Amino acid sequence: MSDKKSEEKKGFIADFARFLNTFGIIGLAIAFVIGSAASKLVSALVTDIINPIVGLALPSGDLKTLEYSVTNQLTGITSNFRYGDLIGNIIDFIIIAAIVFILYKQLSKFKLVEDKTKV
Repeated sequence: MSDKKSEEKKGFIADFARFLNTFGIIGLAIAFVIGSAASKLVSALVTDIINPIVGLALPSGDLKTLEYSVTNQLTGITSNFRYGDLIGNIIDFIIIAAIVFILYKQLSKFKLVEDKTKV
């Protein structure tokens, strides 16, 4: 009975490995890990280099401190909408999207990916 269970486990593992190889899940996982590391590098670039440069043009001196305050006239409660960090994240996104686009175009030149933009 235990031999049958071990054979089933081996069959499951072999089937699962075949599934991963067939559908490129391993490649996707590797791309995810590399993309995550690249995202951290881009975030560091934006936080440590771009934001201070943009901050030189701002009265506060820091992009993250940009906010818009609204005060309720009835209650006197003030709400602060901090949009500076959002701008930093938008810059992150644009840089990462540009990098992905450039890599895609380069890979399509070498026929490593199919260029579906050509009709």
